Amino acid sequence: MSEGTMQRAAQREERAPGVPPTPFRQWGNAPRAPRAKRLNRVLVCAVAAPMVFLAAACSSSDSDPGSGDGAQQSAPGDAQGSASASPSPTVRAAAYAKLPQACKVLSGKVLGELVPEGVKSAKEGTSSDLSTRASCSWSSLDNNGVKGSQYRWLNVSLLRFESDVSRGTGEEQAQEFYQKQVRDAQAVPDAKNTKAEPVAGTGDEATVVRYDLKKKEGAFKQQTVVARVENVVVTLDYNGAGLAGDRTPDANALTKSAEKAAKEAVAAVATANGADGGAGGGSAPSASSSPSASKSPGKPASPSDSASASASASESAAKG
Repeated sequence: MSEGTMQRAAQREERAPGVPPTPFRQWGNAPRAPRAKRLNRVLVCAVAAPMVFLAAACSSSDSDPGSGDGAQQSAPGDAQGSASASPSPTVRAAAYAKLPQACKVLSGKVLGELVPEGVKSAKEGTSSDLSTRASCSWSSLDNNGVKGSQYRWLNVSLLRFESDVSRGTGEEQAQEFYQKQVRDAQAVPDAKNTKAEPVAGTGDEATVVRYDLKKKEGAFKQQTVVARVENVVVTLDYNGAGLAGDRTPDANALTKSAEKAAKEAVAAVATANGADGGAGGGSAPSASSSPSASKSPGKPASPSDSASASASASESAAKG
C-alpha cells in the first residue's frame, strides 16, 4: 500500500462518530467537519420542535374563555344579572268599578221638575259596554194650544275610566276628560252670552256652562253641568225653550234645576259602588280602590272613545 493510500484510510477512521462514511471521491481529502456541524443542528431542532407544540397547546387551553374554570366563573355573573331585572310597572286601581243604570240616576221628583211632561219618556243611549259608558235622555212638551208650548230636553251621560299602565290612573284620565268637556261646552258655535261657573258640593269638581242659542224653533236656554267623582265623569245637558210664541224660560231657574239633577246623578255613582253617596261632595272610594283589587272586566274607556257617549250642547239644543 502506498503512502497516499494509507493517509486516506487514516482520515476515514477519524470521521465523527455516527456519521456515515463519505462516498469515495476521486480527488479525496474533502473536508468533513462542516457536515458534522449541520447534522448536530438537525438533531437539536428535532428535539426542540415537540417542546414548541407542547407550549402552544398549554397556552391555547389557558386562553380559551369557553372551557375550564373560565366558563364556571362567568356563570354566577349571568345568574346575578337575570335576578336583577326590573319588576313590571304597576298603577293604582280605579276607585269605582261600575256605573249605575243611566235611566235610573234621577228620582221621579227631580225628573218631574225638569221634564214635567216627559217623566216616562226615558230613552237609553246605545253603548257597547254599560260598565264604562252609559246615557239616558228625556223630553217634555207642554202644549198650551194657541198660547204656544214649553219644551224641555234632558240628557245624562256617564263615563268611567279604568286605570291603565300606559294611560295612567282612572282618576287622571277622568280629570283630563272633565276639562275637555268643559272646554267643548264653552266652544259651541253660534252660542251667545256664554258663562262658566263652578258648582259646589257636586263630586270632586263640577262646572256649569250656560248660554243662549237661537234656533228656527225658538230661543233655547242651554245648561251643561260637567262633574267628576273619582274616575267617573257625569255630563248633564238640559235646555228649554218657549215654542210657537210662548215665553222663553228663565235661565237661572233652569240652571238651578240642572245643578240639582247633576248632584243626584253623582250620588248615584257612589251608591252603585257600595258607598254612601249622600248629597254632598266627593264620595268615599269603593273597595276596588285597593292596589291589590282586581280590575273590572269592562273595556277601559278613553277620551277618544267616549266623545260619542256625551251629547254635545249643540246637539241637545237641536233636539228642540
